[in-house]
Amino acid sequence: MTNQMIILTQQVELQKEGILKFTGKKMTVVDMSGELIEIDEIQPIHTYKGWKSRGYQVKKGEKAVAKFPIWTYSAKKKSDEDEENSIGTGHMYMKTSAFFTDEQVEKIKEDK
Repeated sequence: MTNQMIILTQQVELQKEGILKFTGKKMTVVDMSGELIEIDEIQPIHTYKGWKSRGYQVKKGEKAVAKFPIWTYSAKKKSDEDEENSIGTGHMYMKTSAFFTDEQVEKIKEDK
């Protein structure tokens, strides 16, 4: 299962538990039979790093709304004596990550 599917499955469960809300928007998805259907969009969740890459900072003191394992890539460099001939290797593993909602973040202010 991909991270996208893991997170979506968790979002649905968190919404059922009353932790996440609907955004009021609709999204179109393909169901198991290949048909397009419209569903209510669930409040987004991302990791600290995910929000940061989108230009947001998790507010000080906020606690994760959920923690669950997702796939993470670990890259290791095996280098020969010659740096140009270095070989990159890596592997995927499951790591528990903390997730925050859009209500727990604020836009990062850009210094001018």
